[in-house]
Amino acid sequence: MARLLANNPRNNRLIRNMTILSGERFSVTLYPMGRHRLPSPKSSSYITPEGAVRLREELTYLWRVKRPQVTLAVSEAAAQGDRSENAEYIYGKKQLREIDRRIRYLQKRLDSLVIVDRAPSDISCIFFGAWVRLKGEDGDITRYRIVGSDETDLTRGYISIDSPLARALLKKSVDDQVTVTLPAGNKIYTVLEIRYMPIDDADSRDR
Repeated sequence: MARLLANNPRNNRLIRNMTILSGERFSVTLYPMGRHRLPSPKSSSYITPEGAVRLREELTYLWRVKRPQVTLAVSEAAAQGDRSENAEYIYGKKQLREIDRRIRYLQKRLDSLVIVDRAPSDISCIFFGAWVRLKGEDGDITRYRIVGSDETDLTRGYISIDSPLARALLKKSVDDQVTVTLPAGNKIYTVLEIRYMPIDDADSRDR
């Protein structure tokens, strides 16, 4: 199994690179993403290169910038006297606990990530990292990319590989229909297009 050396603020850690879903063995690389939310305990460890970069950048920022800033503020607040009634001190200590919790999570998460940096051999099917255009029963066209649980961002059309829609789409091809069970009921989608680069970028190249 190939391994990739990643930058870590406390020590250099090795991050596993493996392969995934299509049965292929890919060469892989790392990258981070930044919202303070944790994936579900059983979430997959797959991530895109850009997603892993954002996570690593967040870890570096928290360790080298944010934590020192908050530590200094706590020290200054502590110097003012009675800590039990010092709101700045109490709030600062709470911030430090949250930052340390997030740092520990990111360190552990980065150690276990599987970074996929290329398309599978069969690009006619949907696997991790695919951009997919779908048509709903109502005729609405939507576009999604299947990404890791740390990268989910509906404003960008990024859905987790662990989501019901992504699970239903895996291994499907153009013109296939999928039925997704949601709290509001079942929804049926037809696959219109599959790409392994942003669809808009691919369209501009085709012109």
